[in-house]
Amino acid sequence: MSIVDLFQEKTVFSFEVFPPRRNSPVETIYDTLDELRDLKPDFISVTYGAGGGKNNQSTIPIAEHIKKVCEVPSVVHFPCINLTKQDVLEKIEELKTAGIKNILALRGDIPEGEENRGDFRYASDLIAFLKEHGNFHISAACYPEGHIESADRVEDIRYLKNKVDAGAENLISQLFFENKQFYIFQERCALAGIDVPIEAGIMPVINSRQVLKMASLCGVNVPKKFQRILDKYADNPIAMRDAGIAYAVDQIVDLVTHGVDGVHLYTMNNPYIARKIYKATHSLFESTQKGNPGGSSASA
Repeated sequence: MSIVDLFQEKTVFSFEVFPPRRNSPVETIYDTLDELRDLKPDFISVTYGAGGGKNNQSTIPIAEHIKKVCEVPSVVHFPCINLTKQDVLEKIEELKTAGIKNILALRGDIPEGEENRGDFRYASDLIAFLKEHGNFHISAACYPEGHIESADRVEDIRYLKNKVDAGAENLISQLFFENKQFYIFQERCALAGIDVPIEAGIMPVINSRQVLKMASLCGVNVPKKFQRILDKYADNPIAMRDAGIAYAVDQIVDLVTHGVDGVHLYTMNNPYIARKIYKATHSLFESTQKGNPGGSSASA
């Protein structure tokens, strides 16, 4: 099933998980997936580890497990950093063998002090190559506050348009903590002629130091309301977790009310957090299902 088809039915609610650490068996993720499948996500995406696609051997098996055992559509993250065309062709064959058709095509992060030694300079190059060599459904990443390497947001939108023109069928956003940033981004996309579904990426905060570091690395703004939560509960892990869940729920309610195409929840492999958010918001997503008398279209 193409992920993009899901957006025609309702406001999409999906999850992201990541593979276990290299010294942990891949099976450790399966208990997590068993719990997440009960929440009936529309799809689950699986990341690659740091350093790009050559070093990871578990993402495709996990995605295959999600599809075949959990019976949930799966999306494989596919970074092209340092990959040659031959590397990608080999990975394409692995995906075909596993029956995986949904890909989130990414450039990937270039390690500090290094250069991209592969054949693909941008994610748009990978998207075009994948479209040429396989019958895949391609998602792409987007950055509501602009990619940290972009000179400005105009340039960032131009690169995003290149991804869509190359064949990206839907977009999944980087995390953000202020919804107005996402709404401004939607307006810019519309003006640029980007008319594919855009899913909002939401990350619940459970560790203030970790999130502040990530926000700094990604160029994500931390609004005063959010900063006050971090300051007040940084030394109280349980309170920080509950406040982070509440903040994420508040973001999601506002996004769904404003007609967002979908919400992609960065679960951090934590079923407890995903379940809390699901319980607080699932009726909102159900109300958007086409054919529901009390629902409405999920288009934005």
